[in-house]
Amino acid sequence: MEAASLSGSSLCNYNDRFTRSIPRGRYIASASRNFFVGLNDVDKPSSKPLVISSSDSNTQNHSVLKGRNLSDGAIQKRNLNLQTNCAVGVCTFPENVAESHFSHAAEEKLGVLLLNLGGPETLNDVQPFLYNLFADPDIIRLPRLLRFLQGPLAKLISVLRAPKSKEGYAAIGGGSPLRKITDEQADALRMALEAKNVHANVYVGMRYWFPFTEEAIEQIKRDGITKLVVLPLYPQFSISTTGSSFRVLQRVFKEDAYLSRLPVSVILSWYQRQGYIQSMADLIEKELGKFAKPEEVMIFFSAHGVPVSYVEDAGDPYKDQMEECISLIMKELKARGIGNNHTLAYQSRVGPVQWLKPYTDEVLVEIGQKGVKSLLAVPVSFVSEHIETLEEIDMEYKHLALDSGIENWGRVPALGCNSLFITDLADAVVEALPSAKALSTTTDDAEETEFNPLNYIVKMFFGSILAFILLLTPRVVIAFRNGLF
Repeated sequence: MEAASLSGSSLCNYNDRFTRSIPRGRYIASASRNFFVGLNDVDKPSSKPLVISSSDSNTQNHSVLKGRNLSDGAIQKRNLNLQTNCAVGVCTFPENVAESHFSHAAEEKLGVLLLNLGGPETLNDVQPFLYNLFADPDIIRLPRLLRFLQGPLAKLISVLRAPKSKEGYAAIGGGSPLRKITDEQADALRMALEAKNVHANVYVGMRYWFPFTEEAIEQIKRDGITKLVVLPLYPQFSISTTGSSFRVLQRVFKEDAYLSRLPVSVILSWYQRQGYIQSMADLIEKELGKFAKPEEVMIFFSAHGVPVSYVEDAGDPYKDQMEECISLIMKELKARGIGNNHTLAYQSRVGPVQWLKPYTDEVLVEIGQKGVKSLLAVPVSFVSEHIETLEEIDMEYKHLALDSGIENWGRVPALGCNSLFITDLADAVVEALPSAKALSTTTDDAEETEFNPLNYIVKMFFGSILAFILLLTPRVVIAFRNGLF
């Protein structure tokens, strides 16, 4: 397996803090070449990601971490006791001097941390969940001058979007099934590892809802894990998903003496893994067989979108990885004698900025007008059922497709606990274990750590003017009058 050398300032040119936070090390994760633009002596990235476990699937209930902030001062929480299971990505870091208990084979305790987005479990959770989402600087990327507005802006957006979002969650049963499914995947992964004679605790860490990533990390510490594999449940890397979760991990690990010495392997992406590709092809082949004329069905890949600026300005490799992923799936189908036409579009755009095109809703109308009668929707960037599949695809897009002239609709289910998929993730974890290294601490950019009174005054002055203007908009005034804040 080849690996690409990675310098601390070259990870996608993605925002300054994240870019500089990647220490010089060796990558084991599969990634498109554009992900490594600007690197010196870059080898072809491996298509095999690595994974390590971090918590027992039977972890005891534990109390939620206290305090308002779990992630850069933004997380809103409920008072609940919750189970955790976790996994991250495939990235190897420089090894620091470790205590003897980390290397003693007889005392080794393996952990796998599964990372996912999270979702509101009840309708009352929707608004605080949305706040946590939009308070993430990797979701809404404000200029440095205006970053102090992140919290107020997240509050505004979450309040205004909550009513419509609640309607969507109400339509799928009153909450997201994501946590339940992710817990099931964690259990399945633990058992798959056991079958390979690898005993590991598997933890689940969510970015924006329970169990939060920080909670999972605390449980990892309590369990005395001595080697960890972080596995994000996002096949393709994006700044807004794996990148955001990785920033949380770096912050928490940097601030803790125990964690800073813990050997870790992070799998940044795994869309090229043969087990994943074959699992997707199996599901597509099965669903095609349900049509009267399978050969006439268009395969419609719908992926979650990201703003164009992430790709063009910040170097996010998501678009390239997604296109390569579709190519690999179609190549596998062709090898099975399936040569259907296919297309890729992006869904779930939010706000006035330009997102990756083509848009799913627009393409559905176009292909219906072109005379396509049978369509199979494939949610390619999701491995669990949640609001984007159960409501957006199964309800909104299906209705739009049928209204646009498509007569026969089908949809490939998310992978969930598909046995081949889970077995492949277990293989990835096993492959990652030998590469685990201590996560080295890094220093923040001097521009962010050194206090400059003049800059601070300028930022506050102009930022306050903008905030004042925003707060005088009619919709905000109405929100205040209605007591929404």
